Amino acid sequence: MSGPGPEDVAPEPAAAPLGPVKTRELASEGYRQALAAHQEARPVSRVDPAIAEAVKRQNKAMRELSRRAFPDLDVVPDDAPAAIDAARARRRRQAAATEAAALRRARAERAQTVAASVPDERKSA
Repeated sequence: MSGPGPEDVAPEPAAAPLGPVKTRELASEGYRQALAAHQEARPVSRVDPAIAEAVKRQNKAMRELSRRAFPDLDVVPDDAPAAIDAARARRRRQAAATEAAALRRARAERAQTVAASVPDERKSA
């Protein structure tokens, strides 16, 4: 068979929707009433203060157990930048120092090349 196969045929582009896009503002009155009824019937989420306090205590206890299980010489307070931020800053400083050294070397090599290509005036005299 020499004809095109199913995978050779390009798919038809999707037709553009006709008319304006429907939004809540353009919806019918019945839709708005149904939406309002649904939102009124939705239960309001309530957080029990006792449960919230228990979660805080549990998190504090877990952090303390973690500190004991994995002692770290560099104790970082909660409001201090994370270790990843310090590592990123250190890498940026190292990259900047490497770039500066590479630029100095390239300039020195270029100066040597230029100096070697200029004839020495004392030898020709």
